[in-house]
Amino acid sequence: MPKVLLVGPAGEQVGIVRVEDALRLATEADLDLVEVAPGANPPVCRLMDYGKYKYEANMKAREARKNQANTVQKEIRMGLKIDKHDYETKRRNVEKFLDGGDKVKVIIRFRGREQSRPEMGIKLLGRMAEDVADRGFVEAHPRQDGRSMVMVLGPHKKKAQAMAEARKRRSDAEKAAARTTQAPEASDGEDTAPAETPES
Repeated sequence: MPKVLLVGPAGEQVGIVRVEDALRLATEADLDLVEVAPGANPPVCRLMDYGKYKYEANMKAREARKNQANTVQKEIRMGLKIDKHDYETKRRNVEKFLDGGDKVKVIIRFRGREQSRPEMGIKLLGRMAEDVADRGFVEAHPRQDGRSMVMVLGPHKKKAQAMAEARKRRSDAEKAAARTTQAPEASDGEDTAPAETPES
């Protein structure tokens, strides 16, 4: 008569029992008998609510997928003769992307004779890397690619960490908003019923 090592619903070891006894115990407890280690000698079976187990496993997998962070590479383009205001806008965008845990490809497009001045492109990209050094690092140093020069910046924060921080900030902001909308409590315990307005 085949036997199995039976594990109870709370993970406790019941011991080695005949398969029919294990099935009888499962029926009495209104649970399923699930083989969890068929290669063991004897095979290991567990008493469990299989439907609930599958549901919880699916929920865990869904949560893991939701928290899985895929780093995206964003692009920022600028010209060699960019003015100060436009540069500041581009810098803020780079910082925003890095704070979000994404990589940023910074591209400088050379026009006409500018192509013969690659050192100007290296200088501008170096300035950008320096300005955002507290948020990211140079992952790929500037290199010329035809009429363009490209540099890749990587974030100091991992995408998952950035997402977790963003969720916490949202949650904190919602809690703060909820607190400010609640009516303030009476500090001295006096009756705070509104005063009657005199009839006109």
